[in-house]
Amino acid sequence: MPNQMVTVIGAGAWGTALADHLARSGHRVRLWAYEPEVAQAINQEHANPVFLPGFPLHPELEGASDLAQALTGAGLVVLVMPTHVFRTVLSQAAPHLPAQANIVACSKGIEGQTGFTMCQVAADVLAPEHHSHLAALSGPSFAKEVAAGAPTAVTVAGERPEVAQAVQAAFAGPRFRVYTSGDMTGVELGGAVKNPLAIAAGMVAGLELGHNAMSAMITRGLAEMSRLGLSLGADMATLSGLSGLGDLVLTCTGSLSRNRTVGTRLAKGETIDQITASMRQVAEGVKNTKTVLELARRNGVEMPIIEAVDGVIYRGTKPEEALHELMTREPKPEVY
Repeated sequence: MPNQMVTVIGAGAWGTALADHLARSGHRVRLWAYEPEVAQAINQEHANPVFLPGFPLHPELEGASDLAQALTGAGLVVLVMPTHVFRTVLSQAAPHLPAQANIVACSKGIEGQTGFTMCQVAADVLAPEHHSHLAALSGPSFAKEVAAGAPTAVTVAGERPEVAQAVQAAFAGPRFRVYTSGDMTGVELGGAVKNPLAIAAGMVAGLELGHNAMSAMITRGLAEMSRLGLSLGADMATLSGLSGLGDLVLTCTGSLSRNRTVGTRLAKGETIDQITASMRQVAEGVKNTKTVLELARRNGVEMPIIEAVDGVIYRGTKPEEALHELMTREPKPEVY
């Protein structure tokens, strides 16, 4: 589906990488940036030195800092804002959204006050005419690797198959494989829950606990993700697929993971305030630890690893103490 007008809202590393990929796939793409200097750099330098340094961008990718201008004529709108400002920015964009545009959420997280996924936030914010055009895209995909053209596979989910298929066609390329799904809950939940689990993985790495511990953490993390997902109506096949297990493995083991880096630094004795103050880009797992945990409690789901991460970030628990608490919990069957 070439030559479509696409607007990408959010010029962080992930939004920039997706916008560049879409431009290289033959679409006309506008990338809205909150920071005017980022939009200017995209237009004048064909680069985003703030959020994706070192990667030349397609020369026809357009930067914009005005939402109304950015959205004019868009047939596809890609939402890649940080989750804590997702509702605010989308509310500002809503009056300018073309009525028939497909809208795909690529931000990964759970909203704090409501426990909503990003598509649920979008449905809450947008007029009913937009609801049937919503989709979610997620999967194991570091921005820098997508920007470098490394082979990547993701999943796009929509309640209407034709919407998921339209988004699939827009994004698909020889180095970017897109699968479709009807399970929006599962696709979005996997992308949200893997972030705090990656902080736990970073602590395992930082404490130098070995491969046994890392394998156990990922596997039991998937169990927690699955319990929560199934309680909310997700499909187990989705949770064990690209947007669940796939993204979990990537974020827990990859050195490019910001969330894993947070966990490693926590294990080395830094405080969460010191870590976040030194990071320009958002590590979504810091906020999502609390939002995922609240959603789990609301649904009566036990998530001990997420509880342990919450203790280290927000309640002053030492990583070694959190490990001891996890390892000495009451014995249980593996599946319960």
